[in-house]
Amino acid sequence: MKVKILIFFFAVLFFNSVNAQQNDIMPQSTHYEAPTDPLVKQKLDNWQDKKFGMIIHWGLYAVPGIIESWSICSEDWIERDTTISYDDYKKWYWDFSKQFNPTKFNPEQWAKAGKSAGMKYLVFTTKHHDGFAMFDTKESDFSIAKGPFANNAKADVAKYVFDAFRKEGFMIGAYFSKPDWHSQYYWWQKYATADRNNNYDIRKYPWRWNKFKDFTYNQIGELMHNYGSVDILWLDGGWVRPLETVNAEVLSWGANIPKWSQDIDMPKIATMARKAQPGLIIVDRTVHGPYENYQTPEQKIPETQLDYPWESCMTLGGAWGFVKNDSYKPASEVIHKLAEIVAKGGSLLLGVGPKPDGTFPEEVLTKLNDIGKWTSVNGKAIYNTRITKNYNSNQTWFTQSKDGKKLYAIYCVKSDEKSPNAISWTGNSPKKGTDVILISTGEKVKWKDVDGKTTVQLKGNVNQPALAFEFTPQG
Repeated sequence: MKVKILIFFFAVLFFNSVNAQQNDIMPQSTHYEAPTDPLVKQKLDNWQDKKFGMIIHWGLYAVPGIIESWSICSEDWIERDTTISYDDYKKWYWDFSKQFNPTKFNPEQWAKAGKSAGMKYLVFTTKHHDGFAMFDTKESDFSIAKGPFANNAKADVAKYVFDAFRKEGFMIGAYFSKPDWHSQYYWWQKYATADRNNNYDIRKYPWRWNKFKDFTYNQIGELMHNYGSVDILWLDGGWVRPLETVNAEVLSWGANIPKWSQDIDMPKIATMARKAQPGLIIVDRTVHGPYENYQTPEQKIPETQLDYPWESCMTLGGAWGFVKNDSYKPASEVIHKLAEIVAKGGSLLLGVGPKPDGTFPEEVLTKLNDIGKWTSVNGKAIYNTRITKNYNSNQTWFTQSKDGKKLYAIYCVKSDEKSPNAISWTGNSPKKGTDVILISTGEKVKWKDVDGKTTVQLKGNVNQPALAFEFTPQG
């Protein structure tokens, strides 16, 4: 018992010490290849209308309330209690599969909270790197549907999550980790698990790697065939890739790169997945080419506007999953990031983690509701928009309607700034003789334009984290 308590204590310390390093584990790609399949292009255009999504990390790591999966990986940046053996730690972690019993599992609460925030699409972690499946896979007994939750009517968790979000009108995305640290076909117990990569030479044991390829193909096949309509297959673990695609960017992650190819045959997987789900968007993160249909910079926003599909995946708190006493971002900060991201051509995928009982923390519900107070009345400047060439002027971000007939200006009010009586921006001047509308109220505001500087006058206090305006552009 003392050993378990010590492990738990140092696991919490581990979260605090490595969370910042974990944030940029998957940086933005440097190359984009547009899809050619008309159905994929159509669905991708539909996804680009959504702008705001929710990514949910939920798994074994929720039980002790620590960072997702990474604590069982043996790399230099990961710290654990030096008096506890690595094997004992892994056993302690794996054993949470015998305790994970989310009897208050409430995906309807999650979906309603996401809808209230103004979110339009979901990415749910069906399996993280630790290999614990949050769906009823036939390929492994290491799943939520095989432990103490097995007899619950909602034991096939992913099914009920997807159903709940579909009912609220969300596009559905399935997160799936390509590496599987619990599988003997990836981390073979014959050898030590030195790092995130598979721990045996594939060239010596091709039969074992072929077993892993079949295992991966079959699990993705289950998700594509057994869970209704799926719009996005969101693949994580970009180090699992053909050796020829390893470049300086991958090497910069600081992970060791084996001399063999961790190729799982993405063309075969994609063909199967799109046969089951026509038009499926595939996001093979950081693996440049035909299966990275949009890019996913993590915990950051690109410095400049990008003219191809991308999303910033960011956490609402300090962690992807549930961590006790986490510190959450103010709603205003999320709204400001959303405005900047959309003006630069991206979408915001906001990360939240349910508690081990299957419900969202109250503070998460409050934050999402606060965000929704803004999106519900200002969404016209966010949803169904596209980029405009002049996209920023100090605190103001610009978007435009898909037909280009309307421009939107989103002025982000600083936290220490009093409600302004007037705001100004340069560039993107309204057309002479037309109206500028404060979107949240529908009111026409007085405005003037002098030498390309537009100033709008506001009536009384406008107590919002950001002010959005609609107008007809010049020319």
